[in-house]
Amino acid sequence: MRAFRRLLFLSVLAAACCVAAAHAQNAVDMKPSPQQVEWQDLEFGVIIHFGTNTFLNREWGDGTASPSVFNPTSFDPDQWMKAIRAAGARYVVLVAKHHDGFCLWPTAQTDYSVKSSPWENGKGDVVGDVARAARKYGLKFGVYLSPWDRHDPRYKDSAAYDRYYNDELSELAQNYGDLVEFWLDGAGSAGHVYNFPKIIETLRMYQPNTIVFADTALFEYGDARWVGNEDGVVRYEDWDVIDRHGYLRWRPVEADTPLHSGHWFWHPNDEGTLRSVQQLLTTWDQTVGRGAQLMLGLAPDRRGLLPDADVARLEEFGKALRQRYAHNLALSATPASPEMSAALDGNPDTFWSAPAGSNHSTLEVFFSPPVTFDRALTMEWINDGQRIEKYSIDAWTGNGWKTVASAHAIGHEKIDIFPPVTASRVRLNILSSVNGAAIREFQLYNVPPDQER
Repeated sequence: MRAFRRLLFLSVLAAACCVAAAHAQNAVDMKPSPQQVEWQDLEFGVIIHFGTNTFLNREWGDGTASPSVFNPTSFDPDQWMKAIRAAGARYVVLVAKHHDGFCLWPTAQTDYSVKSSPWENGKGDVVGDVARAARKYGLKFGVYLSPWDRHDPRYKDSAAYDRYYNDELSELAQNYGDLVEFWLDGAGSAGHVYNFPKIIETLRMYQPNTIVFADTALFEYGDARWVGNEDGVVRYEDWDVIDRHGYLRWRPVEADTPLHSGHWFWHPNDEGTLRSVQQLLTTWDQTVGRGAQLMLGLAPDRRGLLPDADVARLEEFGKALRQRYAHNLALSATPASPEMSAALDGNPDTFWSAPAGSNHSTLEVFFSPPVTFDRALTMEWINDGQRIEKYSIDAWTGNGWKTVASAHAIGHEKIDIFPPVTASRVRLNILSSVNGAAIREFQLYNVPPDQER
């Protein structure tokens, strides 16, 4: 009997250990959803701020502005989209309602909207026009609906306001086509406790594939997370998996920053805050080049147009970015083995896989004649998670390997920049990985000094 009890105890203990093991989490076990993978491949989006603040020289409205002030004289979202596409962006998020509560579509939930403005005799719909223009130019469309509302009196009544907010969200989710992204935050709140589960439930009823962007504090509800600043900088090695409350989730980073330093809405005589092309290129390297999405803030003026200087800067940025990454030296390289060519073909839909179960592997390429390069762009195939834990990029000196860059995380995309080096052999040395690394792209570039300005 005692032996039976001991056997029973050991069986229960083993079962408990198995259950615990089944629930144990490790960052390398987390995988993105298909929607997250598709969203991360977009890399570059813009968020557009336009409303009563535009006409009152404000950043944050207090909800007292009259709808009569909203009256753009030359509203043309096609002009916005041409400039956005020229910059290289692939998706657009429109602030459909900012904290002042003014709605840019003719919502049935309040009169505090474009239907009470003189614009288009109250018959206009900014959200609808922008959504159509975005899709016309091949851009995906999303919305931001501020939970904070400084105008509506229902805000003081949590239950009543939650119904109001979700009814607004239902309109946006049902009437404007597929939404690529929904921005969610708790800015301001003023003591209001938002019903985030209901907000997500409402959105998902109509938009099951939308990526929800949220602060890390809203861990349970987001699909992507805020970088933690508005400078357009990822200040850490980026792992797409985040730990919150002892649980791990795949939450890739989006880094938001305005085209005009410190300003999300348009302001008169503000040309001095316009970021330079070099600043924008550095922002690219510090966001997309560190595995994140770049979300650039744009602001139409009182005409309903992007200012001429902004349009020119977006076009200059797009041209400089394309020029910088136009000549991938690895396209002319000879791989150490034929299967490695899948990571050297300039096509991110193909990838090279290291031997299954391997923890260390090398992707090596040969050049004849030798090439000079000063940066590498590496993309990990992340569908099965972020597997690479340590790597280096090495150049053959003739007497041995010289490491020109090293780090721990690659993820969706990593741009490593280093002093120019000339070599006939280069390798991506994967020093530590889980279950075999997978590389979509390994690209090498030499950026001339005149392109660095």
